[in-house]
Amino acid sequence: MGRGKIEIKRIENSSNRQVTYSKRRNGLIKKAKEITVLCDAEVSLLIIGSSGKIHEYCSPSTNLPDILVKYHKQSGKRLWDAKHENLSNEIDRIKKENDNMQIELRHLRGEDITSLHYKELMALEDALENGLGGVREKQMEIYKMMKKNDRILEEEHKELNFVLHQREMEQNGYQHHHQQHQQLQDFEPQMPFTFRVQPMHPNLQERM
Repeated sequence: MGRGKIEIKRIENSSNRQVTYSKRRNGLIKKAKEITVLCDAEVSLLIIGSSGKIHEYCSPSTNLPDILVKYHKQSGKRLWDAKHENLSNEIDRIKKENDNMQIELRHLRGEDITSLHYKELMALEDALENGLGGVREKQMEIYKMMKKNDRILEEEHKELNFVLHQREMEQNGYQHHHQQHQQLQDFEPQMPFTFRVQPMHPNLQERM
């Protein structure tokens, strides 16, 4: 009994749709690889799913830009418009600029300088001296900032010590006064009656 035909329309169930997509995608990539090996063909396959994820295959002997160029020549149709071409040129420019910066960085580290001319070496030396000057200025700026912070912390430390010393003096004075008062109270009962301070009677003053 043969398999029934599947109506070609959008699968509404999301789970079934994802399963079907994965199976058919893998099948297409497998067929593209088989055609590449069996027929010595140049194949490029690009699949973009509904989630935006890209799956691609390109035969090992070629790459996608080469296949696009051949397609342009054979069909006369341009899939690579001016906007994309400008973007590609910008990418190439950035890559070249990055390569030049990598070379300059190696030169600044003292690497690969045997092929440089005298003027190039002089320019490299000037660049290093300017960079070293900037580093020293920044280093001095940080040093001055650290010294300033140290002075601020030292002043705060002195102020805290002064406040602590004042509180200790006040506390010691209070304790000393309390001890004297307590000693006087303890000593008073032991004093003879005649030495105790008695209140002056007003009648005695009148008689005198």
